[in-house]
Amino acid sequence: MYRFQRDEYEKRMRWYQDARFGMFIHWGLYAIPARGEWVRSTEQMPEEDYMPFFHQFNPVDFDPKAWARMAKEAGMKYAVLTAKHHDGFCLFDSQLTDFKSTNTPCGRDIVREFLDAVRAEGLKAGLYFSLLDWHHPDYPHYGDQHHPMRNHPECSNENRDFNRYLDYLHGQVRELCTNYGKLDILWFDFSYGDGPEAMRGEKWRATELVTMVRELQPGIIIDNRLEVSGEGFGSLWEGDPKPYHGDFVSPEQIIPPNGLLDKNGKDLVWEACVTMNGNWGYCETDRFFKPASMLIKKLVECVSKGGNLLLNVGPDAKGNIPMASQEILAGIGRWMAKNGESIYGCGKAGMEKPDTGRITRKDNTLYYHLFENTIGAVPLQGLCRDQVKSIRWVASGAEAHIAKGWVYDNYPDVVFADLGPDPVLPDPVDTVLKVELASL
Repeated sequence: MYRFQRDEYEKRMRWYQDARFGMFIHWGLYAIPARGEWVRSTEQMPEEDYMPFFHQFNPVDFDPKAWARMAKEAGMKYAVLTAKHHDGFCLFDSQLTDFKSTNTPCGRDIVREFLDAVRAEGLKAGLYFSLLDWHHPDYPHYGDQHHPMRNHPECSNENRDFNRYLDYLHGQVRELCTNYGKLDILWFDFSYGDGPEAMRGEKWRATELVTMVRELQPGIIIDNRLEVSGEGFGSLWEGDPKPYHGDFVSPEQIIPPNGLLDKNGKDLVWEACVTMNGNWGYCETDRFFKPASMLIKKLVECVSKGGNLLLNVGPDAKGNIPMASQEILAGIGRWMAKNGESIYGCGKAGMEKPDTGRITRKDNTLYYHLFENTIGAVPLQGLCRDQVKSIRWVASGAEAHIAKGWVYDNYPDVVFADLGPDPVLPDPVDTVLKVELASL
């Protein structure tokens, strides 16, 4: 049975904490109705009304190499695809079900093609797998918190065998961990409910499941949603990791106000999963996209608080990542190409957030992210002059000087960076200063 070991845990998490930025991809049959990935549940749609999408699924433009290239050019270091979402439809050639992409007009093992493409771009490869399954006959229907037939007493749970469903769930995870090469991340989703009927932890035979996964995929990173969902932190936060503990906490659609510490005050590894608009799966009418400028700052915010950002795209029914998402990724990529060193391998600075933006840190180097300029030279708050070895503009590598003069002499405990006479910063989104500290 798998047991937590701190040294081994920190070793396997090292690449992940260096990477800081990844792509989430939600894609499946729900791209056809185009009302979000929860459409079957929110509309309480019967199976017979959903199955036509299975017979229509034919994404003629699907190009996983283009997806992987977009992720890399955006500066992302890993990508996670929904191998199976809550509707039970599989994007891989499972031998345990007919409800899979290879049986649609598409006829392709999407997971295999995705993983090959991601690895070819040098990215770490991850898969999402839902613990829920609204298609499987043995998954609870009537009275379940989320099942489309939850309010239909004629869909009684009598003669449904949940252990038979768990055998199916475990079998599919075994397939993914056995048939598709090395997986770097397995992103389970999600646990819910309270009391004796709670769908969490050992309800999923979680110790058995995680032990199998870690035997088949040594070094794999697993999220915390076998224990909790977005509403909790899990047993690693408690300081008493269960065998099925999450390797990282997964706040959804929020960046924790102060980062995340366990209850003993030790840093937790965490990743904010965030949509570009309001939905994970493709939604035709949802055009409320966050601009690249905002998402760059949110990435910086995550890193400055010790976390990662997993940014979602929802391809459409033809397999295209929406043009709005592509433009956002390109905008982020242009900034990352010049400023990525202030993200990769960086984390908390251990300093108070400045008025001008945020600070990230890598060893003996501080990165001051300037979201806005100041009147006069920029105060590098938290530092004094004898601590500063050099100041550089990250984008150009050019030297910046420490400001001198009576204005600044009034503040002997603060060092100021002279950025020249132009009040407009070179990068209107985030201009980054690299401050190398002297060895004292």
